[in-house]
Amino acid sequence: MRPYVSPVYNVMAIPVEKIQANDYNPNRVAPPEMKLLELSIWEDGYTQPIVCYHDREHDKYIVVDGFHRYSVMKTSQRIYNRERGLLPVVVINKDLGERMASTIRHNRARGSHSVDLMSNIVAELLEMGKSDAWICRNIGMSADELLRLKQITGIAALFKDDEFSKSWEA
Repeated sequence: MRPYVSPVYNVMAIPVEKIQANDYNPNRVAPPEMKLLELSIWEDGYTQPIVCYHDREHDKYIVVDGFHRYSVMKTSQRIYNRERGLLPVVVINKDLGERMASTIRHNRARGSHSVDLMSNIVAELLEMGKSDAWICRNIGMSADELLRLKQITGIAALFKDDEFSKSWEA
């Protein structure tokens, strides 16, 4: 019996035109997060392959996980050009039901960000001298979200550059 080898050890560069979305992914990403994903791919490149099933009969790769990374390639001309229209792909060979379960597992396994950990990261970035604008732009945060995280930490130094209302002056 051949030993199992995880798909990630067999990444292939596949033309995006040979890849298509599945028709069952329940995951949706809001426009601000899609912009952040595009920025992430622009700044860092593709750091994770798209997980696909290879439909040999039609020579198409059906997305199991990575639909939004795939979408960025289809909608961002600068990324398409830089990557020469190629996406990193790994293939899993499973029937449709197993692929659907795999899609859900991938989506749910990502989890969510802890507010405490995010506020600690914001505090560290501010201590490094990063501006509010830099933080908002580079980690996809609105000014209101950043303000709330600063409030959670309760560190006065995080507010040193903020303007406050004069409404309480006598």
